[in-house]
Amino acid sequence: MDALRKQASKLREQVAKQQQAVIKQFSASGYESSEVMVIDELEMQMHHHLDKLYRSTRSGREFQKEIVKAAETFTAVGYRHIEAGTKLSEDCTRYGVECASDEILAKTASVYGDARKHVEKEQEDYNRLLFTQVLEPLRAMIAGSPLEDARHLAQRYSKLRQEAEAQAAEVSRRHARVRESPIPENVAKLHAAESRMQELRANMAVLGKEAAAALAAVESQQQRLTFQRLVSMIEGERTYHERVATILGNIEAEMVSEKQRKEAAPPVTPLSHTSEKTKYFLAEAMHAFDATSDKELSLAVGDYVVVRKVNPSGWSEGECKGRAGWFPSSHVEKRQRIPTNYTANEVY
Repeated sequence: MDALRKQASKLREQVAKQQQAVIKQFSASGYESSEVMVIDELEMQMHHHLDKLYRSTRSGREFQKEIVKAAETFTAVGYRHIEAGTKLSEDCTRYGVECASDEILAKTASVYGDARKHVEKEQEDYNRLLFTQVLEPLRAMIAGSPLEDARHLAQRYSKLRQEAEAQAAEVSRRHARVRESPIPENVAKLHAAESRMQELRANMAVLGKEAAAALAAVESQQQRLTFQRLVSMIEGERTYHERVATILGNIEAEMVSEKQRKEAAPPVTPLSHTSEKTKYFLAEAMHAFDATSDKELSLAVGDYVVVRKVNPSGWSEGECKGRAGWFPSSHVEKRQRIPTNYTANEVY
């Protein structure tokens, strides 16, 4: 009968050791969650607290890694954007210089080419912000020693708790042995097991407080730094898009204005000398265009205009105050015809 008891006891010990070995194998890289009460309710609360902090810091680190991946992608895309934009800027500038036959398009290409340089400068500034304000701080914290040290303390506590759990089972078995056979040898082994249990309990209390304080500090720093870097990234991106929108808005306005100015100006053609000229009386104040400089001429009511040619576009070619130019046909009234040898200087 005693032989069967000893054999059963040895079998239980072997199973317990195997269980502990399996637990250690799967929990070696992290904190082992367990609902088994090893010592008392106070220790159980500490275990749950450490488990929560461990999971929180792990989630925080994974979130930081995702932000880093996104910032790295934004930076890589930004560099490709700069490369393509710089080439487009050079192409536009070259076209504006070499292909001046279409004045509006050449001017537009030159303006856009110059503006693209400013756009790529803003992209460079945004990339620099991502690197200095987001990537570097987050990478430093992800691989930093405070986080690793705190997590290492929690892992040590987890292993110590597993050892205490196994030791509690050992104390229980020693108690059973003493009840079955209260011989001095069994009693001595029980005392040794209980002494070891007390030692583990004291170590767990100290290590648990140390691990909890370290993890809580890391968690707070982790959340604060992640929030700050995320805000910096958002502000940087907003500023980048606002500045680029301003640049593009300005050049768009300049392009449209240039096109409208060119379309509004009358065509410049050589003055034709007809056999007969017509004198017109200016009915209201107006602006005309000088035929040689393309600048505006300010004319007043009562000025005389000698019209050489009436264009179907609504502009008339003629002279006023000794200057040749183009005048809106709707602003002059015909008064008399004059001989071909008439000059503007004789009228005024």
